[in-house]
Amino acid sequence: MLRSQMVTPERALPGRDASPFVVPSTHAVLGTPLAGPWPAGTAVLHLALGCFWGAEKEMWSTPGVITTAAGYQGGYTRFPTYEEVCTGLTGHAETVLVAYDPTVLPHVELLRKFWMLHDPTQGYRQGNDVGTQYRSAIYWTTPEQEAAAWATRDAYAAELRRHGYGEVTTEIRPAGGTGGTDGAGPFYYAEAYHQQYLHKVPHGYCPVHSTGVACPLPG
Repeated sequence: MLRSQMVTPERALPGRDASPFVVPSTHAVLGTPLAGPWPAGTAVLHLALGCFWGAEKEMWSTPGVITTAAGYQGGYTRFPTYEEVCTGLTGHAETVLVAYDPTVLPHVELLRKFWMLHDPTQGYRQGNDVGTQYRSAIYWTTPEQEAAAWATRDAYAAELRRHGYGEVTTEIRPAGGTGGTDGAGPFYYAEAYHQQYLHKVPHGYCPVHSTGVACPLPG
């Protein structure tokens, strides 16, 4: 099985009925709950843009973000481990849960940052990180997020084409469901050492693969 080919549900690892590891309850930088409860009005969006270490740091550093967490989403295996995800046999993308206050950080502004932090035209890779786990994806939880995702995608796709890039390959799907055609499936929290990794290992490897092209506001 090549990691650059999406696994089918029939070939995916089955997983397990509960997490095989303990996830910290509190964000190591923000001091907020990783899994809630969060203040009333908090929005949650799940974003995949390559290696989740650097992506999570960029998100927790954004004003208006309440908490972030590294995890796995968009595949078929229940409660996967990092080692399983790396085989390409779970179908999951490395994903960052972002809980935020949309009155401080509007959906559109969070998504504009998402687009500009990576190259969404690379398919199953980001730079030298190759595999389905490194794909670009937006897994939304509200109709407002979905609308903002498509609007910003269209605006950025046009700008990328103007700069000579190919077509955007980003998945845009609802979070939840069982995975596959009815949604991206659950967000599974990653192992404790992945949570806020670049805070714990400040010089850890996780480059940003930005195109350098600014994302315009949707017209």
